[in-house]
Amino acid sequence: MKNHRSFLLLCLSLLMMVQLTAQQRQILHGKVTSQTDKLPLIGVSVAEYDASNRILNGTTTDFDGNYALRLSGQPGTRIAFTYIGYKPVTRNLTAGVSNLNVVMEEVTQAIREVNVTASRQVSAGSINIAERDLTFAMARVETKDLEGLQVASIDEALQGRMAGVDIVANSGEPGAGMSIRIRGTTSINNGSDPLIVVDGIPYDTNIGSDFDFATADEDSYAQLLNISPNDIQEISVLKDAAASAMYGNRGANGVLLIKTKRGAVTKPTLSYSFKGSMNVLAEPIPTLNGQQYATLIMEQAQNAGNLLSSSVTPFFTIDVNNPYHFYNYVTQSTDWYDALTRTGFTQDHSISLSGGGDKAQYRTSIGYYDQQGTVIGQAYSRVTAQLNLDYNVSDYLKFQVNFSYTHGDQDKNYTTDLLNSAYTRMPNMSIYEYTATGEPTDNYLSPNTTPQGYWNSNSNKGIYNPVAMANAGYWKIKSERILPKFNLQYWVIPEVLKYQADLAFDINTTKDIRFLPQIATGRLWPEVSVNRATDLYSEAFNVQTFNRLYYTPKLSKDHDVIGLLQYSTYDSRNSSYQEVSALSASTYLTDPAIASKINGAGGLGLSSGGSQARSLSLMAMLQYKLFDKYIINGTIRRDGDSKYNKKNRYGYFPSLSLRWRASDEPFIRDIKQINELSFRASTGVTGNPVSRNYMFYNTYGTYGWTYLGEPGVYSTGLELANLKWETVTDYNFGANLLMFENRINAEFNIYRKRTDNLFFNSVNISSSTGYSGIPMNVGIMDNYGWELSVMTQPIRGKDWQVDFNINLARSQNEVVELSDNIPPISTPTASNGSYLTKIQVGNPLGSFYGYRYAGVYLNESQTIALDKKGNPIYTYDDKGVKEAVKMRFWYPSNGYEFQAGDARYEDINHDGNINSQDIVYLGDVNPLLTGGFGPTIRYKRKLTLAAYFYFRYGAEVINQTRMDMEKMYDYNNQSTAVLRRWRHPYDDPSQAPADLLPRALQGRGYNWLGSSRYVEDGSFLRFKSLTLTYTFDRDKVKMLGLNDLKIWGTMQNIYLWTNYTGMDPEISLRAAIRSGDLGKDTSRSGRPQEFSIGLSTSF
Repeated sequence: MKNHRSFLLLCLSLLMMVQLTAQQRQILHGKVTSQTDKLPLIGVSVAEYDASNRILNGTTTDFDGNYALRLSGQPGTRIAFTYIGYKPVTRNLTAGVSNLNVVMEEVTQAIREVNVTASRQVSAGSINIAERDLTFAMARVETKDLEGLQVASIDEALQGRMAGVDIVANSGEPGAGMSIRIRGTTSINNGSDPLIVVDGIPYDTNIGSDFDFATADEDSYAQLLNISPNDIQEISVLKDAAASAMYGNRGANGVLLIKTKRGAVTKPTLSYSFKGSMNVLAEPIPTLNGQQYATLIMEQAQNAGNLLSSSVTPFFTIDVNNPYHFYNYVTQSTDWYDALTRTGFTQDHSISLSGGGDKAQYRTSIGYYDQQGTVIGQAYSRVTAQLNLDYNVSDYLKFQVNFSYTHGDQDKNYTTDLLNSAYTRMPNMSIYEYTATGEPTDNYLSPNTTPQGYWNSNSNKGIYNPVAMANAGYWKIKSERILPKFNLQYWVIPEVLKYQADLAFDINTTKDIRFLPQIATGRLWPEVSVNRATDLYSEAFNVQTFNRLYYTPKLSKDHDVIGLLQYSTYDSRNSSYQEVSALSASTYLTDPAIASKINGAGGLGLSSGGSQARSLSLMAMLQYKLFDKYIINGTIRRDGDSKYNKKNRYGYFPSLSLRWRASDEPFIRDIKQINELSFRASTGVTGNPVSRNYMFYNTYGTYGWTYLGEPGVYSTGLELANLKWETVTDYNFGANLLMFENRINAEFNIYRKRTDNLFFNSVNISSSTGYSGIPMNVGIMDNYGWELSVMTQPIRGKDWQVDFNINLARSQNEVVELSDNIPPISTPTASNGSYLTKIQVGNPLGSFYGYRYAGVYLNESQTIALDKKGNPIYTYDDKGVKEAVKMRFWYPSNGYEFQAGDARYEDINHDGNINSQDIVYLGDVNPLLTGGFGPTIRYKRKLTLAAYFYFRYGAEVINQTRMDMEKMYDYNNQSTAVLRRWRHPYDDPSQAPADLLPRALQGRGYNWLGSSRYVEDGSFLRFKSLTLTYTFDRDKVKMLGLNDLKIWGTMQNIYLWTNYTGMDPEISLRAAIRSGDLGKDTSRSGRPQEFSIGLSTSF
């Protein structure tokens, strides 16, 4: 880290060497006003251009719309006026003119679906392309359209706003981040997150897979939390292979482009914004109180033919000889959910300084974000600082520097199932301990064991006091990220050949600290869970370079050519170490007679790792436009990656895209209602490298034991010389339509993406090799669908303006071909609570399988097994007596016969035996339709009301919380739904309630098998946000010494329409593919309702 600090000091020194300069010349005066209300416009950019389209001088308008521009004195120059939300105005400058007034016309655009190709202007490592010349699909949104939303990360604000971009919250915890999928899931084990590019430079979002310790989870490294939303100007999403060709093997899953705010030719402007919010969780699932719970437990035992053991009885019955249990358990009725949750508060401050002159422009900002979670022990805070500097050394040489720093602190609960435990923990247990005389104490009641169980030292999970765990358990993630970037642009041949070089560094350190005091679990010394401490430190250091040549020759009016040649390199180095100890010193409890441990069972010890990966690429792109109507764009890439051996290290990936502007054809040109009609087609191939390093080597590890004093060494991995690139082949056809003076802007895309050489982490091989499985390329997977975006402006008047936008997307996934040796992700056993999750040809990735639930056996006669014709199945005993066969479970290995009151499952093959032959496909986590819509209403440019709705339709969710709270099998508390449980036979089935649950049965039976009973429709429509904004008159705020002043109020997550019975059907996409968590809702922190106020102003 010391070396990195020295490097940063050098970067800062370079920044301070840049000087702002200006020259004295003839001055042009004037005033800029709005055509709509005749009011002056503040901050309009006024620039002088020469005949070669180079900026010579520039300034901005003041509070009254006036400007004063020093002229160069060159002949043939022109003055350009630009302002966000207005059409640009250009005026030729004639000799002797000293005053020029301009009226600008407003043109408001919200989110636009646009397409990318190229244009003559180049900057920031990418090509600025005229919107009408784009050849492939790209969704775009400006952050001014999201103003007022209180979010930690910009991806949260983008939910439902871009067609084909599915964004789902990982959880409602502070700092949890979001999961993003662009046009579906393209890989099994390689990851499907899109590449994030900030100001032209790819932005790493993950710690290397080689250092994914068991302590990490999907929330640990949220993708966009290190980028302050206040510093972002515009966000674009490249969807198909032709669009993402510039980023090659790192953009196979789509590319999310982020453009940060920069300085302009203007006086120094100091801006400040504030947002504050109150966050409230929705109503919880109702649970049994202490008396109802005790009644259930005794009924469970009775139905199972058991009596409560002597060790359990004191927790549920009054014993005058045991006053300690009487005060701490029997008389208690604790609402754990209420004890764990609270009202959360969030504050977000941002201050920036921007401006510049003819030679240099700058923008620097500092931000502070702080969020207190709605669950005790959860919080997130972040400090950000950014500097963007542009320096024009000459007309041919330009230098840019970007520098950003982020410090984040995330407080998490020591266990991720804390909120779920609030539902299932026994209510007849006190939070704090009472003495045997009934006196309350300040000590947490953390018994060594309870009827529900105990904390397992070896697995480091189990039963605990939730409030003690939330307050005493400690998990803090501290992160620091530094991103310096240097850019050089030089016109080798003015307006024809331009060279651009980028050098970017990314220094990312994370310190993950956990501590579990004895008071949180109640375990006894010297168990390894007592005062357990974990310290994980990881560091990533990445270096990226880009060298680009842009070729933009001037041919003729009918012909236009743009060329790009790019060479890029990427070097990534990761290192980490982890220390896990126990019995450490603590303010809660320390036993001086027992020494701390750092070696032993239960995962104690030291571990470390390090890796390095490199990639490089060469790309050539050429675009040709004929008659301003026909456009063709072609790209060829050669990518190399160090994760493969020499045989397969390099791959070639081409793309081709076309656009036909049909509205310029004579047969359409005369249709006045059509402003633009064009059609696009594209195809391309991108490579997706494997996520793990060193797989083409034989790798070795050491045992933790020694023999004759020497450590053992064993092979940990086979040499895999034949691993290939995952390749994604994309086909896209689209159309764009603008009508009625651009009041309707529609875009439609239809696509198909095929992934070949799917990578799978562990394919079964013969055990004689010494390995159970190896990584391998295993098959083919398709993603296909369509997207529709429509932006409308039904009302466009002097005072009123109404916009209404809607987007829809349909994405389907299908596994086309697969190796026979792929094991299931999880294998069901003849036991409760498990689903079969596997990858199967013909079904989508993310499918789950189980039994079909058929209700409850209402009486004994219904338990008789029936054949396909509906007749009873009979058998004969040893004496030849005929008797009916009862439904059985996994016979003959398990001889359980179903009884009246038991759960009933469909006997698919009618053999009277519920077993693996009755497991069927139950659904998958992929939605059939996603999208969003909402109106924006503006009145006199002062008052704005914006609403937005977000929906997902057709995804199935396994309601794991409902399974846990309706199983009536162990000592967990249950939901009030179990009050509808079966208690007696129903001879007349019509008398049974429709929502009857199976009987309570402790430790026996199969009433909560993985079945369709818990698979629910996860469709929902969320009223995502409602924002009311008021902009004060400029002449009034001017008296206060302000340039502008805007205030707003926002409500988020206002209402949820859904048939889902859990807290929230929005399930993390990452968890949907992870082993054991396939589409399961485990009631992690839900998304709270948020009520925010804010203001922004500038000086």
